[in-house]
Amino acid sequence: MSILKGRVAVVTGASSGIGKACALGFVEKGAKVVLAARRVDRLADLVAQIEGMGGEALAVATDVTDEAAVENLFAAAVERFGTVDVLINNAGIAENTPVDQASLDHWNNVIATNLTSAFLCCKHAWPIFKRGGHGRIVNVGSISAKVPRNECPSYTASKFGLSGLTHALALDGRDHNIAVSIFHPGIVATEIMPGSVKLPENFAATPEEAAGIIIHMCDMPDHLNFYEALMVQNKLPFLGRG
Repeated sequence: MSILKGRVAVVTGASSGIGKACALGFVEKGAKVVLAARRVDRLADLVAQIEGMGGEALAVATDVTDEAAVENLFAAAVERFGTVDVLINNAGIAENTPVDQASLDHWNNVIATNLTSAFLCCKHAWPIFKRGGHGRIVNVGSISAKVPRNECPSYTASKFGLSGLTHALALDGRDHNIAVSIFHPGIVATEIMPGSVKLPENFAATPEEAAGIIIHMCDMPDHLNFYEALMVQNKLPFLGRG
């Protein structure tokens, strides 16, 4: 039996892509899910799909860059399900903007969406985890936190920052039985993938393939932490010369 059966998972960016696939994957493991995103209509459709599977889901319209909205998200989760056991920080944006063309507003938006949102969700999940005696967080990073693409300094900085936040919180969580991890996907066929990235046919991974790794990282005993995972295309030049 999965350790996730009966547990409560909050998933941000749940209206599409990896987030949606994670929500469905958690339900298949017997977990209850709290779905956070801004697109209310898509969240409603996903709740209906999950309930059709016999699962339990709560949709909370959330701008994860707004602390009041994040606080409301976790309050709603606790009100409905009594606690939160897992947090998947998946909300994010991808972009390609050279440094000399990036406005300060652009920089702030990317950092807020990809990094500050994870900080806010961790902040408000933390006391719930401490009360419950355990917790697990998986931050969705990027291969760009290892080897950046050219001309996307804002995105790269946000993902390097998310890796640093993960490391810091993994250390801080040890005394409270809170495991904090990061999953670095390679190229995944989602709506946020920049259109300027030209790919061979059948090169990108599916959201379900990425979500499967995240679910696996969560489906283990509370005293273990699958700290870091990297999914990379076999033919991507990440690995160096062959």
